Amino acid sequence: MHPVFGYLASALIGISLGLIGGGGSILTVPVMVYLFSVNPLLATSYSLFVVGSTSLVGAYNNYRRGLVSIKTGLLFGISSIATVYLTRKYFIPAIPKKIATIGSFVITENIMTMVLFAILMVMASLSMMRSGKKKETSDVVSDKKINIPKLLVYGIGIGFITGLLGAGGGFLLIPTLVLLVGLPMKEAVGTSLFIIALNSLIGFTGDLGHFEIDWKFLIVVTLIAIIGIFIGGWLGKKIHGDKLKKGFGWFVLIMGIYIIVKELWLH
Repeated sequence: MHPVFGYLASALIGISLGLIGGGGSILTVPVMVYLFSVNPLLATSYSLFVVGSTSLVGAYNNYRRGLVSIKTGLLFGISSIATVYLTRKYFIPAIPKKIATIGSFVITENIMTMVLFAILMVMASLSMMRSGKKKETSDVVSDKKINIPKLLVYGIGIGFITGLLGAGGGFLLIPTLVLLVGLPMKEAVGTSLFIIALNSLIGFTGDLGHFEIDWKFLIVVTLIAIIGIFIGGWLGKKIHGDKLKKGFGWFVLIMGIYIIVKELWLH
């Protein structure tokens, strides 16, 4: 497939992040694999850089508006950042090329990566469609006492998912920040972008030395995605986000199912 489709899709990743505040990062790995023909494991590495950089821009925009809790982000990040880094540095290189054989079907690390990622896409899509139906009632600051041990455990879980699959995990982070920490919804979104940026960029450093990085390609894709964020932010002022979020959720669901079918039955 012509790479121009990949660059257009890279812009859409940023546009969706700017338009609905999340979801775009879940498309980064499929875009890398199916439109740019990047190896799935390397695609998860590239995704960490693209997702981390675009989230950092988004987090800065939210910070200027007072919608990022740095203290919560760093507290959560203690466990999640360490987990992402260790997963990329030690766990990913230890995954065997061939994981199992079922009859004549060989489950390789590439197939496992894409199927797990597709399952994550299905989970994210259901979260997007469900949140589209809910009213944001969490705009009042809660005086809920933070359960630090539980927060650290959640950080480890989300850090492992981010490290393994190169996805930001915003659809997991935002409910955690609202329900466990008691942040208002808008501040939870901004803080989740801050955590995703830290997780992804520090996790990416764990890959250095394991992969041969095409920096020119990676920076071009990242810049296109960042431009997309600003376009999405501009469009977001003109278009209501709830219906878009639900529609995007359906799109991600269809993509997730397609990847599962392609990898397991059409491979």
